[in-house]
Amino acid sequence: MENNFSEKIERLCALRNHGSKFGIDRMRLLAGTIGDPQKNVPAIHLAGTNGKGSTAAMLERILREHELRAGLYTSPHLINLGERIQINRTPLSDAEICAFADELYSAATRFGVPGDDDYPSFFEFMTAAAFLHFSRERCDVAIIETGLGGRLDATNIIVPAVSVITSIGLDHMEMLGDTLREIAREKAGIIKPGVPVVIGFLSAEAEKEIRRVAAEKNAPIISAREHFGENLAALPVTNLSGAHQRRNAAVAVLVAKIFLAETFSEKKTSSALADISWHARWEKISLADGNAFILDVAHNAEGATAIDASLSGLFAETRLRPRIVTGILGIERARPLISVFAKHAREIIFVRPEQDRACAFSELKSCVPANFTGTLRESSVKEIFPAAGTCAISTRDGTPLVVAGSCYLAGEVLAAIRGTTCDSALQDKIFRGNATVSEK
Repeated sequence: MENNFSEKIERLCALRNHGSKFGIDRMRLLAGTIGDPQKNVPAIHLAGTNGKGSTAAMLERILREHELRAGLYTSPHLINLGERIQINRTPLSDAEICAFADELYSAATRFGVPGDDDYPSFFEFMTAAAFLHFSRERCDVAIIETGLGGRLDATNIIVPAVSVITSIGLDHMEMLGDTLREIAREKAGIIKPGVPVVIGFLSAEAEKEIRRVAAEKNAPIISAREHFGENLAALPVTNLSGAHQRRNAAVAVLVAKIFLAETFSEKKTSSALADISWHARWEKISLADGNAFILDVAHNAEGATAIDASLSGLFAETRLRPRIVTGILGIERARPLISVFAKHAREIIFVRPEQDRACAFSELKSCVPANFTGTLRESSVKEIFPAAGTCAISTRDGTPLVVAGSCYLAGEVLAAIRGTTCDSALQDKIFRGNATVSEK
């Protein structure tokens, strides 16, 4: 066995390079080997193209305000691997990750060696560690976010108390399908017989498919749109910025009402929603050198719609066009995002996150509309954020600075301004034939 964290990280990284193989049979085998810990804690299961992370964070805070011990499993992490597995918002420590790694490596020996068909993937190891941690720490609830899709996601071995589908958009089409209906069908794979399903503000096409699957499984549907209506003023208020976050809050409130039943408190819920901690969701960050910027993980077409509204609001507030720093994974995601950025920015600064699928500068430039009147340039996270608490782009004249794009970019920026490093090598990859797909 390795004697230090860095060696175990290297071993996990090597495991990750075999990909997050789609399918839940390996996860069932691994969970059975370690005693099926996922059966010991009531769970809430979330799928969705966007919003599931924020909704999960809101749910965790609401349930913790109701004095429940809440486990939270999300992906990807921003800086440290332990962020993925938290109890009452305390992440796994390096020592705990090492202990789980040793235990799970031992359990997995019966399935061969890394690379074998039945050997667990990186994401399956992390999912198993989450189930074990939440069970052993006697959590009252486990809030479980899918990694990708739903039907074939490793988390889908649970039978939750409530299933949640936050949104359906055209993302990961190479894995999930080319239409909203096909993607909705994959997300609907988390629906279990008789288990209530809370849905967000879905398109008509996606909602129709979700309702069809739910009806087949006799699973009642609770719709945020039907409950709260379309009027933004009627939606719950949260400290996270943007109309989309109020829609996420509506979903979280409905889930909490179902899960808590007669113990649900409107007062506690409102208090919790005013105190959500979730990085890089239109997060305003002030630095020690006097500069400031906004960090956001708008990383796909649906996210582009949300940040379009946020950028419009920023201009209404400042009357100044911002500088926008962006790095994006995948040209199909870059097109809608850069189109939105070009509407608002005086300057777009391209960087490349340290991920295999990060768009090249030439790809990013090819997405800039011909009518863009601002300036373009290339840079790097290190150049823009050269040391802890510093930014090389001055904002003292009031010109806003927005950093938006991949979750991995957000993690690198947060690590840079804290003067630390991030576990960027330990992010999920999913292999399909010869294609490699990074999460966000």
